[in-house]
Amino acid sequence: MRRVPFSIALRHPVMGVTTRTGYLIEGPAGWGEYSPLPSWNDAEREAAERSALEAATHPFPAVVRDRIAVNAMIPRVVPDIAAALAVASGCNTIKVKVGDGHSVDRVAAVRSACGPSVRIRLDANGAWDLDTAIRELAILARYDIELVEDPVASLEELAALRSRIGMPVAAESSIRTTADAQRLHQLDAADAIVLKPQRIGGVSEALRAADASGVPAIASSALETSVGLAVVVALAAALLDAPYAHGAGTAALLESDVVDDPLIPIDGWLAPRRPSVNMRLLAAT
Repeated sequence: MRRVPFSIALRHPVMGVTTRTGYLIEGPAGWGEYSPLPSWNDAEREAAERSALEAATHPFPAVVRDRIAVNAMIPRVVPDIAAALAVASGCNTIKVKVGDGHSVDRVAAVRSACGPSVRIRLDANGAWDLDTAIRELAILARYDIELVEDPVASLEELAALRSRIGMPVAAESSIRTTADAQRLHQLDAADAIVLKPQRIGGVSEALRAADASGVPAIASSALETSVGLAVVVALAAALLDAPYAHGAGTAALLESDVVDDPLIPIDGWLAPRRPSVNMRLLAAT
């Protein structure tokens, strides 16, 4: 199997990340992507390698649905840019990064620009302690929030917070293994689990984690190219319990891509497929 490196800039920084780097692996089933985020530890990097190899050597799992609802993701940008990105996405669910000093203004701008029919969810990336999360979410609740992802850092804190706010909560950053998903279930810590297949070791392992969690699952990207996003969409399409839109709308945040037909949502929807890698585009990254 050959491995081809890539490096693609982001249009806007996301949690300090400005460039996505890694390599694509070509195997008998197609292409897989290895692109762990800079903050991931050695175990997560090994899981990313397993995910890439699985995608390159095995077919995607059977689908339960032939298309998936997708949420757009708005980084910690100024409110005007946040509103413009939300509207341009065409998605009916918008995930807004919060946890900084502009959280309320950013969410308010997105709600004002998109109107009352669009779902808004929040992602604090574990930035708040328990008391701060309670205070900030009480303010943000006025904008009709669907759920909040990672308002606090740990599953134990999430379980404590969940009983004190009138808003569904989701866990992502504390879910690195299927054992973590089982612990979420034991603690009754969240209303949903967010799974990055690359971070947990591939689609098959993500499906096991979804089952172990006992709550609905949301498939989510790690800012991959469309090769990696295809894995995220494959997971979303195979989930038995998936009432939420999925975090596969991030291709628009990349300055370029490695395929001719990027996985860009149309009216907030994506169909599961393997896009065709363009070696000329890949070589240009």
